[in-house]
Amino acid sequence: MRELQAGLWHWQAPHPDWAPGEPWPQQVSSYAIDDGVRLLLFDPLSVPDELLERAAGREPVVVLTAPWHERDTQSLVERLGAPVYVPPPDTADDLVRKFGITPEQAGSGSPDVAWLLAGGGGEAHLYAAGDRLPIGIEAFPGREHNDLVLWIESRHAVVAGDTLVDFGSGLQIAEWLREAVTREQVADGLRPLLALPVEVVLPAHGAPTDRAALERALS
Repeated sequence: MRELQAGLWHWQAPHPDWAPGEPWPQQVSSYAIDDGVRLLLFDPLSVPDELLERAAGREPVVVLTAPWHERDTQSLVERLGAPVYVPPPDTADDLVRKFGITPEQAGSGSPDVAWLLAGGGGEAHLYAAGDRLPIGIEAFPGREHNDLVLWIESRHAVVAGDTLVDFGSGLQIAEWLREAVTREQVADGLRPLLALPVEVVLPAHGAPTDRAALERALS
């Protein structure tokens, strides 16, 4: 674990669903921010013990950039009682449009965070692009309606899920776009970030980087 700023941490862990041949590296990134009241855990996986101990003196909150980034969310909710901010999981219609499968194959939709939304597994807060969350976060559109890019004004930080990634060649807009979505459309939705005082960019895939990398990715 590395402290990037006072009260802002980054760590990496091997994704449990990774397999050889995946287009993304096995090590994925998670982040935590201590704002003095809350401990915000972003796309958390294998949270270090030091942060779990810190959570005892704060209000822990889990923030997911995409519903499929739930990772260790369920165990953290059970252990810490943390509320979860998450974009909505894919409906059956979403799955048909995204992956070209049949309605029968789509079933009742994605199982992502189903345990959370069922009503008995924790406190869920759904959010979408354009929302300003009461925990000091603004959500920007990403490559999908539920794969979002977050702005944390207090830290001059951008947190990205699968929209902005670094697989070893620098930060870039992910190539895994649906046929109906273009790179330019994604970049247009994110360029308002360049009007903000961004200092650090925190991708779920890749290491922390800076404003210059974001400018290059959106150029």
